[in-house]
Amino acid sequence: MSQTIEEKCIAKGVKLTEQRKVIAKVMAQSKKTYGESDHPDVDELYNRVIKIDPKISIATVYRTVKLFEETGILVKHDFKAGKARYEQLSESHHDHLIDVKTGQIIEFVDSEIEKLQEKVAEKYGYKLVDHKLELYGIKKKF
Repeated sequence: MSQTIEEKCIAKGVKLTEQRKVIAKVMAQSKKTYGESDHPDVDELYNRVIKIDPKISIATVYRTVKLFEETGILVKHDFKAGKARYEQLSESHHDHLIDVKTGQIIEFVDSEIEKLQEKVAEKYGYKLVDHKLELYGIKKKF
């Protein structure tokens, strides 16, 4: 079972102020509340956070997101849209397909792609230790 953001903070020794707890809770609920492809940027996260606690400043959200990223709790994505987007670091690997018109982000796992990446690394004499795959597309009209 995967840890919550709050549990990860405790495990990594990150002090959880009340404001950080709110930010962690909102970030953790992003997928459930806003959809499977939700990877909010800091502005989106801030707009959600102030609905719970309007006293939290955008600077606090920025600092907290940076802290969570530096401690390996959140992962930062730059999906060519100009703004960094974030998601909770997952124990399971997945790749992303990004709709360049709508910004929708689809998470997927494909065993054939995983095998091909291993094969490419092997071909060039490498052992693959990590990778990140981002595909960009436009939805076909049927």
